[in-house]
Amino acid sequence: MKSFDVPLQFRSALMSAIKNKRKQADKLKKDVSPTSLAIGSLSISLARHFGFCYGVENAIEIAFKAVDENPTKRIYLLSEMIHNPGVNADLLQSGVQFIMDTKGKQLIPWDQIQAADIVIIPAFGTTVEIEQLLKEKGIEPTRYETTCPFVEKVWNRAEKIGQDGYTIIVHGKPQHEETRATFSHSKEHAPTLVINDMSEAITLSAFINGEKDLSLFFETFKGQYNEGFDPHKDLQRIGVVNQTTMLASDTQAIAEYLKQIMIAHYQLNESTIANHFADTRDTLCYATNDNQSAVQAMLETPADMAIIIGGYNSSNTSHLVELCETKIPTYYIKDELCLLDNLQIVHFNFHTKEQLQSAFDTSAKHILISAGASCPDTVVERVIARICLLHQEEVAFEALKASWI
Repeated sequence: MKSFDVPLQFRSALMSAIKNKRKQADKLKKDVSPTSLAIGSLSISLARHFGFCYGVENAIEIAFKAVDENPTKRIYLLSEMIHNPGVNADLLQSGVQFIMDTKGKQLIPWDQIQAADIVIIPAFGTTVEIEQLLKEKGIEPTRYETTCPFVEKVWNRAEKIGQDGYTIIVHGKPQHEETRATFSHSKEHAPTLVINDMSEAITLSAFINGEKDLSLFFETFKGQYNEGFDPHKDLQRIGVVNQTTMLASDTQAIAEYLKQIMIAHYQLNESTIANHFADTRDTLCYATNDNQSAVQAMLETPADMAIIIGGYNSSNTSHLVELCETKIPTYYIKDELCLLDNLQIVHFNFHTKEQLQSAFDTSAKHILISAGASCPDTVVERVIARICLLHQEEVAFEALKASWI
């Protein structure tokens, strides 16, 4: 796999050494057990896969290249390049400005953007409408485009099944940048509907089965379907794709559920399923699958708590938290500054969107750690160093680093 020129402030010699050793011992990535780190009285289990993925490293390389190559020009990002506050802060410090926030709210009016400006497309991609707007302004959107290739893979899959006459059902968070981009590209080729979860899939099935009056469809899924969507005909043939960072088990369950609904409603068999349901398979990216599998394997290790590191608006990180919190006390933190000197931990409840503060129990000696795909390795190392400091194991941590590097 291609290697990227990522700025040194995001690199960690310790994390790189750990990852490289695991990779050399297991090149096919069959062993997803965690890496055990004995640090004095502490035992830390570090997930086999964590941190920057291919798409994120690609995006960071392109964004900082744009900064380096255009020292006299105004440089804009459509929105946060990735969902990590530290990386976005570094870009802002480099002079990059964000045109929109993560929900699409305009921060800089379009009429201020000129042909001579540089506009970077974030890793989530963007809509067809914004691409066209940039072209009309004389800006080539592909010049510094950081769209993740795995997101583009979903767009290609949606285009293919749309051309085959299916309506596209997108499993994703309706307000997420990636879902908005996928929806925009998908509706160019086929009727498209976004559903957020299994509850909405069950509601959709009631319309398919005729259990709900189709006249209620438009209010039920307001803002989640394309203009001109006709539930009378557009729910007869469907295929499911997803936001690449969703929980794998959720997407699989939704796709299988809708498949069974179509089979029962149209009395299909193996030879006729394709008449009403497209076999799209899973469209999660490799990093989402790897990170989720690694966390599931990590949870097989007895431990006192789990700490998951990442931006609070990061979809893939929140799903790692979701996996952990059903089995073990779990803290979702953005960086080492969440671990306070007074033995308190500041953490995020992604269900309620609240930031909380709890006691950090130093009697908890076995800790599971992982991080989202947009979290720099340096942050992971600093979190581990901070945990060691609070446990008064700084010397042991330095000895651990010396043994790996």
